[in-house]
Amino acid sequence: MKIVKSLKITLAAATLFAVTACTASAPKQGSESAQSVIQPPVSIENSETAKNTPTPEATPTPVASPTSEGYKLGNGDTLRITVFGEPELSGEFQVDGTGMISMPLIGEINASGQSVRQVQRAMENLFKDGYLNNPRISAEVVNFRPFYILGEVSRPGEYPYTDGLTVLNAIATAQGYTYRANKKVIFVRGADEKEERQVRLTSTTPVNPGDTLRIGERLF
Repeated sequence: MKIVKSLKITLAAATLFAVTACTASAPKQGSESAQSVIQPPVSIENSETAKNTPTPEATPTPVASPTSEGYKLGNGDTLRITVFGEPELSGEFQVDGTGMISMPLIGEINASGQSVRQVQRAMENLFKDGYLNNPRISAEVVNFRPFYILGEVSRPGEYPYTDGLTVLNAIATAQGYTYRANKKVIFVRGADEKEERQVRLTSTTPVNPGDTLRIGERLF
């Protein structure tokens, strides 16, 4: 009887020791989860690649529309001048090579770099000075100075300007490209500029009155 009781005590002690050992050796769930998280790789920008990336060519900014008050007149523009009640003083007058408009009675008026409204007011002031009591004048551009297209087009030369003209329209007017033409860029020199600029050719690249366009050769 004593032997059976001793065996029971021994088995209970062994069971308690086994349970305690298992509990001590079990991994902590929070610690294991923290260790199992994989951090995403850090993206490092290649500064040399960014530095060497070419800046795209700028698209030329169009000048104010020739029909707007902000448009500045230049050599080749033609204005229709109407002096109300004085048909002999009215008519169409062109800005000449010196930037002047020659009018009856009042003579030459500087128009280069001036807006249509400025020229109109200058005429009214001159007619008031001993010619007309209360002159009323209206002025509008009827023909704009031409543009020029050179280089790799079928028919380079001078062409009349129309409001809203784009480079692709200008190339079509010149009968299209030659087989050597570079169709990605174009060289533009404005009427008041001394050097041409290279710009990217798009379907909306504008042409301004007096611009000189040059289509270059493509690299084979």
